[in-house]
Amino acid sequence: MKLKFLRNLLLLAVASLFAGHAAWAEGRVALTGEAIQGGIIIGTTEPGTKVILDGEPLMVSERGHFLFAFDRDHEGTVHLDLEYPDEERESLSIDVATREYDVQRIEGVASKYVSPSAEQMERIARDRNLKRVARPVDTAQDWFADDFIWPVKGVITGTFGLQRFFNGQPRRPHYGVDVAATTGTPVAAPAAGIVRLAHPDLYFEGGAIFLDHGHGMIGVMMHLSRVDVEVGQQVEQGEIIGAVGATGRVTGPHLDWRMYWRTAHVDPALLVGDMPAPKPLERPTEAP
Repeated sequence: MKLKFLRNLLLLAVASLFAGHAAWAEGRVALTGEAIQGGIIIGTTEPGTKVILDGEPLMVSERGHFLFAFDRDHEGTVHLDLEYPDEERESLSIDVATREYDVQRIEGVASKYVSPSAEQMERIARDRNLKRVARPVDTAQDWFADDFIWPVKGVITGTFGLQRFFNGQPRRPHYGVDVAATTGTPVAAPAAGIVRLAHPDLYFEGGAIFLDHGHGMIGVMMHLSRVDVEVGQQVEQGEIIGAVGATGRVTGPHLDWRMYWRTAHVDPALLVGDMPAPKPLERPTEAP
């Protein structure tokens, strides 16, 4: 009865945003997040608990936090099994809701980014290997369990999951959130983490930073005009790590913020909620 109650609580709340800290708790585990495509779920339980997702073990931190997420196109149900330190067991089934994605058509993209030459393809392959190495499966720290902030504030010009067309040609979906801002605008770490890649000029991404938030969650900042951190450096939330630019495959200055959990593309906007409204300009005080 207890397990059925917890499962029903989770299913009733799948439309709630993580940024609103919607949580479901019953018994010895609590889950926070949104069970939708691109969604991120953060669990809290007793340290020392064994947690299995669809037959694959999840790391549980010293604080009892664990993490799992759903790719853009995930369909169906996932199964979570927990074995507590006293050997009591629980099992949960979570239905993952589907999303509708918009289509975005972008014109004016340089032809080398739409139809790369053989030489450019070699560079793309080298970049791909750099990015693969920068995405470890699991890091013990659980910075992902703390609140996230927007790395830069501005107008959102691209959302997670968009099906994109460049110069009329279909390309892979957009896996991040685009925030328009002027070149040189400081970019802050949305949460604490360790820098796994800091590159000034990847082919598609331009200036890019890969930030490891723990347990396989990697945040990516792209199209930077400046990279202010080094590989292996630990940064705190709010620390300036680079600046907005128009490098790589872009048509104007903006930040493309992406998030991965293991091999899944997930929606970073679910970690922060709505973009804060800009502050009104203050009128200058008139001299007496």
